[in-house]
Amino acid sequence: MSFAGTNFSLSQPDIMQKLTERIDDLKQKITAWGKRIRRFSERSRRFNQNCLLQSDQKRLYKSLERPEVCGAGPGPDQADTVAFWRGLWSEPVNHSEGPWMEVVASQSASVTPMDPVAITPEDVAEAVRRAPNWKSPGLHGLHHYWLKGFVACHAVLARQFQEALDQKSLPSLFTTRITHLVPKDQDTHHI
Repeated sequence: MSFAGTNFSLSQPDIMQKLTERIDDLKQKITAWGKRIRRFSERSRRFNQNCLLQSDQKRLYKSLERPEVCGAGPGPDQADTVAFWRGLWSEPVNHSEGPWMEVVASQSASVTPMDPVAITPEDVAEAVRRAPNWKSPGLHGLHHYWLKGFVACHAVLARQFQEALDQKSLPSLFTTRITHLVPKDQDTHHI
């Protein structure tokens, strides 16, 4: 069967060598086709995921969840998790900047400052228009869908953003979000 479509005959003296070579050639072809199919499948999977990312992010993230890992067992101990993150975020850290900061400061001295920015309600409306509707809301608890409809809020938000720019500090409302701990595997106690 391995010589089907060729001009070999079984009566040739070096048939075993030719048979071995032919079988090796067929194995290489099968391996090449397998790799080609895997590349196509991987490319197709990436393409479909990119399309889902653009159109329906919730469905993409649901498809990425591995049922054998997500929610398939006890989660991490709440006290350990709180202690871990409190240890990271509550401890003051003293960073030594080093001499490279002086080099950067000297290079930045010749940069002209940016013109003052005035944020208008139209700017807020444009930014909110492009925002995804149902992403996790901030401390205010409003999804972008509602911010798009509450046009009266745009002037207040524009004023608050402008005040934050003028005072050079952001209120916690602008920087605090709701986060959720999603364990990546069963071994979450070694965070």
